[in-house]
Amino acid sequence: MHDKYRHKTTSVTLINYHFVWIPKRRKKVLVGDVAKRLEELLYEKTKELDCEIIALEIMEDHVHLFLCCPPTLAPDQIMFRLKGYTSRVLRQEFPHLLKLPSMWTRSYFCSTVGDASSETIKRYIATQKTR
Repeated sequence: MHDKYRHKTTSVTLINYHFVWIPKRRKKVLVGDVAKRLEELLYEKTKELDCEIIALEIMEDHVHLFLCCPPTLAPDQIMFRLKGYTSRVLRQEFPHLLKLPSMWTRSYFCSTVGDASSETIKRYIATQKTR
């Protein structure tokens, strides 16, 4: 198991966020190859942002993402970068997504998650597909 705290020269932090967001008009487009590619893109971009994915569940009409993030990134910047990057690449690779006016809505849900409830959030995200 990894050390859950981020150790830097002058700080020690534990910042976890639970994000949920949806495609435009809540269309059920996150299936098959689109869902697989979205997962790859999210892992790629979060690594670039120095974030760690703790849990990820891609449903056909929404995404749950549980992240451990550095203190230098605000939640709105994380969403801005993840949504912008994934939208651009997915719409280039899957032309049928161009029918939507945009890939994602501007809205998202974000909750800060302390260490005590991390396991609860992971279980919740893991059980989403069984509902």
